Amino acid sequence: MSVFDVKIGFFKLLLISLSATVFIHYTDIIGIPWILDFLKEDERQAYIWLMTFRGGYIFLLIFALTKINLHKMTTSSFIKRLLYNALICLVAFGICVLISIIFFSNASHFGSKLLFQFLLVCILSALMGHIYRLYSLQLKKDQEIEHLKIENLQSRCDALANQINPHFFFNSLNGLTALIRKHNDDKTLEYVNKLSDVFRYILQSDKKGLVTLEEELNFVQSFRYMMEVRFASKLTFDIAVDPAILNCKLPVLSILPLIDNVVVHNIIDSEHKMTVAIRQNEKKELVVSNPVYPKLSPPETNGTGLRNLKNRFQLLMNKPIRIENNGDMFSVYLPLM
Repeated sequence: MSVFDVKIGFFKLLLISLSATVFIHYTDIIGIPWILDFLKEDERQAYIWLMTFRGGYIFLLIFALTKINLHKMTTSSFIKRLLYNALICLVAFGICVLISIIFFSNASHFGSKLLFQFLLVCILSALMGHIYRLYSLQLKKDQEIEHLKIENLQSRCDALANQINPHFFFNSLNGLTALIRKHNDDKTLEYVNKLSDVFRYILQSDKKGLVTLEEELNFVQSFRYMMEVRFASKLTFDIAVDPAILNCKLPVLSILPLIDNVVVHNIIDSEHKMTVAIRQNEKKELVVSNPVYPKLSPPETNGTGLRNLKNRFQLLMNKPIRIENNGDMFSVYLPLM
């Protein structure tokens, strides 16, 4: 990408050139009425034409130099840019004097004042081009930094999301193994179909950062079947979410590690039936909660699931999740966007 991909338009160039011309030609413009009072009748018209010619000539020179400096010259050296402009202005000055002598033979003031005006044209054009290039380079650098930030963010999120897949895969195979041992072909087939839907969602998650709550809950509906089959209806789900918030967004696969945690950390049997509740609260948070039935021996886990979830919310939404555990109920509060 060139630093000059975003160019100043034609009309903006005209406006810049006109403003610079008025600035440089200002003393001549305001002095016209005073000078005309001292000129003879036949000299006045020639003087007006001379001032008009000079103003138009300087305008065209500024327009051409500004366009060259902004869109053509790529040097970062102000001295080189200034010398290049000085060369053009010197040639333009000679042509201007020559035309003035030929067509305005009775006119004066071809010396220091006109030379000073061309010097201003040279300096202003070079300065505008140099400042614009510095701005363009800074803009390009900022865009590259932002692009690198996004790439780094995406890489970190992909790495976090990829940690979920192996953990989930082995848990799912345990459920499938249990069904196969029971020789329940219908449930096994349905389980495989749901497993296919769930894995499709997980495999596509690396292309997503944030998803709608509706997408995430649709995934949970497929996943809940697998869990309810695996635990013979000892694990159930109670989902009650206002349809008005279904378009709110959260990181993809936010609910899966919470459900996995329920299974890993709790006893789930006939005496300890588990219900996972998914609701929203008045703070526009999604609340995933479950009763606590701690296992007799601590599970073999390194806490990756919740730590992963915290990091993804911080990276993608710059918002923290909240965790509450009063010994009877374990709740996780997920902010929505």
